Amino acid sequence: MFSNKIKDFIIKNNVKKRLSNVKHLASNDVIKTIGIIFDETESNDKESLIKEIQKFGFQSNQIDFIVFREKVKKTEVFNYPVFSMKDINWNASFQKDEVKQFLNKNFDLLISYYDVEKPALVLLTHSSKANFKVGFANVDNRLHHFMIQSNAKNKVVFTDELFKYLKILKKI
Repeated sequence: MFSNKIKDFIIKNNVKKRLSNVKHLASNDVIKTIGIIFDETESNDKESLIKEIQKFGFQSNQIDFIVFREKVKKTEVFNYPVFSMKDINWNASFQKDEVKQFLNKNFDLLISYYDVEKPALVLLTHSSKANFKVGFANVDNRLHHFMIQSNAKNKVVFTDELFKYLKILKKI
């Protein structure tokens, strides 16, 4: 328990250092692939988010996601990639292969679907190679190219606003 607090503190400091000199170079490319970082602590309804995105013409093979859970039991089996704080080492780098694979993908759009800052989620968002990053306005504004004022419980409002502005920006 105490070591988790220390690890959390170390990761927060590491991310702060990385974010201090971040430069946003957004791409003008049209969005073809979407990556989603989903915090399952608040809601486990990731399927409804994917369905909302599919309403705007994206197929399931164009959408990839990874889920954060506070605790993952060793006996639990998932049919989707899941990570927790245990999958981050003390140097603030990911150890799990599924997370590394997610990070190595060059998504056209990364949706950081969490409205509560957690070091693991912030680290994953920052480490992503995505061309255009979108998230909630109440999360550190240095992480994203575009932020939406909403909360994670209202998926319809979030996706409607997101795709409205993506059309204005000529990304879809």
